[in-house]
Amino acid sequence: MQPIKSTLNKMAANKINTKSDNRRLPLLWRTVFLLTIFVVISQVVIYIWVQRSVKSHFEEMDAEILTHAAFNWRKQANTNDSYNQTPLPDTTNEVDQAEHSHPAWQNYDLKTLLTDKHDNVLTSVPNSFAEELPVDFSLLSLWQNHHEQQFVTKINNRRYRAVIVQTDETLALIALPIDIHHQYLLQFNRQLSLILFAITLLLVSVAALSVYWGFAPLSTIMQRMKGIHPERLDERINTSEMPLELRPLAESYNLMMAKLESNFVSLLRFSDNIAHELRTPIATLSTQTQVMLSKPRATEEYIEQLHQQHDTLEQLSSLINNMLLLAKTQKGLSDSQLKRVDTEILISKLIDYFELIAEERGIIFEKSGEFGAVLGDEGLLQRLFANLLSNAIYYAASNSVIEIKARTHTPATSKITITNRLDKPLTQSEADKLFERFHRYDQTKDMHAGSGLGLSIVQAIARAHHGKVSITIKDDDYFEVNVEISSRA
Repeated sequence: MQPIKSTLNKMAANKINTKSDNRRLPLLWRTVFLLTIFVVISQVVIYIWVQRSVKSHFEEMDAEILTHAAFNWRKQANTNDSYNQTPLPDTTNEVDQAEHSHPAWQNYDLKTLLTDKHDNVLTSVPNSFAEELPVDFSLLSLWQNHHEQQFVTKINNRRYRAVIVQTDETLALIALPIDIHHQYLLQFNRQLSLILFAITLLLVSVAALSVYWGFAPLSTIMQRMKGIHPERLDERINTSEMPLELRPLAESYNLMMAKLESNFVSLLRFSDNIAHELRTPIATLSTQTQVMLSKPRATEEYIEQLHQQHDTLEQLSSLINNMLLLAKTQKGLSDSQLKRVDTEILISKLIDYFELIAEERGIIFEKSGEFGAVLGDEGLLQRLFANLLSNAIYYAASNSVIEIKARTHTPATSKITITNRLDKPLTQSEADKLFERFHRYDQTKDMHAGSGLGLSIVQAIARAHHGKVSITIKDDDYFEVNVEISSRA
């Protein structure tokens, strides 16, 4: 019941993860979305900055005009004997030395209003300006609030920037209409908004197209991956046509396909070899059985035939066991299988076992070095070294020595070397093929050549223990096998 619940929980979790993945935006839209947010924020900042800069420019320019007009009015007023009889100077038409330095100020529509200390209007420029004032307009009240500080006011629905200048007997209001500036700012802001919106739209569109075209080569890899077929594993992607950022991905894909092709070829060759290896003993059993059933025979013949079939069945059983062992080691080892194994005790037992077989051909063992403990499965390690010692005896020259040396390769790795002199010379290229399954070094020997899985099993066991096995041929006569096994988890 518990496994069923666990399976249902996993299915539910996978379903939730699938739904969450489906809700995520594609990479293209996520990139465009983030870019849009960044561009919009940037454009808002630019809009505010430009708006404030233009507004500040107009305010500074208006302030300079009013300051200059007030200065001219004071200068003109100081030369008059009576303010009540002398009209207020029209500052818009004055041309003095300061105006020559700022000729643009002459064309501004400045308006002035002159009152006495009792808020009675004396004169205005233009004359209609006094008539346009509201009934409750009080220059004295404005003076009390602003004195000679510039301020913005609204008169008859028009905006003015104004300043009030005081003399001993009068108050003068100098006002500059700023409606045109206000209207210009509104129009400028509208146009600026449209321009920034168009720029934002253009940038986002260009970015979307750039991202789309940038990701376009990925579709090539995707199509190649969809088209993977056992008969087309040799196809590769031309990395020179890829952008620099995607070349590592294309190279990784080509490397993956190369490994996949190599493994698939090895699998096909292995399938052919195992079929051949199984076909021969099965065909032998079938032929022998048909011959024995073709006619009645003596009891001794049946017994002899049964012995032969038993030997053939043992070969089949050994082959199947070896294949199961290969499959087991390729899956790796669990933590429960890992134990401390003393390699000196293990190899000493194997030497005692093979010593009698080696003596028949005058072969002796020499063991040297410091054998340490490694972390692994004792049964598999025993099979590893048993295969190596068996092969060493099988292919060693008569009356030779098999050397077994041990040393600590690294603090975490133990290295054991088995060296023997070959009965038949062997090149390094031929030795490299010995790890291939069902590959036999010498099938012409009188003894049974075996199934060709011995060193394949050795390599698989070493890899399962996070180690490695290598073969070195010295002077075409000495066969050296190096085994490295990890001594740590």
